[in-house]
Amino acid sequence: MIQRQQSLWLLLAAVASFLSFKFPFYTGNIVENNITRFEELEGGSNFFLLALTGASVLISAITIFLYKDRKTQLKLAIVGIMISIVLLILYFTQLRKFSNGNFALTSILVVAILMGYIMAAKGIRRDEKLVKSLDKLR
Repeated sequence: MIQRQQSLWLLLAAVASFLSFKFPFYTGNIVENNITRFEELEGGSNFFLLALTGASVLISAITIFLYKDRKTQLKLAIVGIMISIVLLILYFTQLRKFSNGNFALTSILVVAILMGYIMAAKGIRRDEKLVKSLDKLR
């Protein structure tokens, strides 16, 4: 299970998803009613961000343990890719609330989620091709 590359990529996606709860994606000032306050945009800042980040952690953790069922594992990895794309879009739409600010260095975590799922899907697909080619030899 853990010796397969896609399991490591899924573990990366799970860890990056979990860490995005704690570390900010964007930091800056929000102006409401002529009152400026400092705020950090992170995985728990919004209900939708919270739900999608939690779903990303859950899907990647479940997908790691489905190593015997590659077809289901590939489907869940593709769902994870879609969730992480929606998560990225949601983060960038939330930036409109800020009057000024900067991207945090830990915003790379959100991109790492997407890359983890993409690389895991490539590894699962490669394993599936290998098994099909070995079945032809029998």
